[in-house]
Amino acid sequence: MRALLVGCGDMAKSWVEAVTSNPLLADRVTLCGVVDRDFEIASQFADDNGLLGIPVFSDLEEALSQTEPDAVFDVTPPDARPFIVQTALKAGKHVLSEKPMAPDMATARALCDTARAENRIFAVTQNRRYKPGARRVQAFLKEGGLGTVTSIHADFFIGPHFGGFREEMDHVLLLDMAIHHFDAARFMLGEEPTAVLCHETNPKGSWYAHGAAVSAIFKMSNEVTFSYNGSWCAEGNPTSWDASWRIVGTGGMLTWDGEEAMTASIATGDEAFLRDSIIVDIPHMPCDRLTQEHVSVIADFVDAVDSDSSPETDCSDNIHSLSMVFGAIESAAQGRTVSLAKD
Repeated sequence: MRALLVGCGDMAKSWVEAVTSNPLLADRVTLCGVVDRDFEIASQFADDNGLLGIPVFSDLEEALSQTEPDAVFDVTPPDARPFIVQTALKAGKHVLSEKPMAPDMATARALCDTARAENRIFAVTQNRRYKPGARRVQAFLKEGGLGTVTSIHADFFIGPHFGGFREEMDHVLLLDMAIHHFDAARFMLGEEPTAVLCHETNPKGSWYAHGAAVSAIFKMSNEVTFSYNGSWCAEGNPTSWDASWRIVGTGGMLTWDGEEAMTASIATGDEAFLRDSIIVDIPHMPCDRLTQEHVSVIADFVDAVDSDSSPETDCSDNIHSLSMVFGAIESAAQGRTVSLAKD
């Protein structure tokens, strides 16, 4: 695959490392050019990342014409995404984009429509669903390890000082980070959102312009409840970047710290005020192409292009995670429960 990298900020470094150094991708992807609206930034990025001799551009359409890529890797800030994705798709290129896939639901639907019309793949890098822990939970729940799941709960509290565009964004936690947790909940449960009630704040002491903390309750399909509490301006004793999880089923409970610690316990007996429980095994997942986070997203995308199939994070799937974000934003603004229409 010949891929054109668009956007040369800090996040782009991990894309270059993934496609040039990882065995899953090094022989399957060739970067044929880099693009940034600031030509000097693009040139410096190419030099700093060992992309010697690769063409550098400040104009996307010129880059598409001169490099003739098979795909575009869109690593730009959210406000640039609609133009990048539409331009690439209409030029007949597949697109793998950073999240969120669009700045609003109407634009997301339009981008999905363009991908279908052009018969091209538009996928999103929801890499955290490829963490070994998330795959492990998903497989355990799918096999009925907790009986029927009734609720899932995520806590996310951390205090990063990014600087740059994130600290100037509206709804920064929902748009830039919570979508990872929402997507993980959908993936682990195998359920889809139907409604949300959300409270969004920017707490005292926040160094963000807007929306650094959120509490939300989602109604999911099959009467499952998903509660989410998060803050991006909570310093001291942080959770994992992938949140801390508690999943409740008719047979027991699973806890996961978002990293390595994971425990499932099943209630035993049928009497007593608090029944005894036993710890049960949660099978580990093999380290393979589906458990390498960012690399796995790209590999799945390349596989889909090669086989003319749909990747796991295709826009037609990811739009449901995005609907949770914009539904939460609407709910917070209106102070009421918002229904999430199925796209």
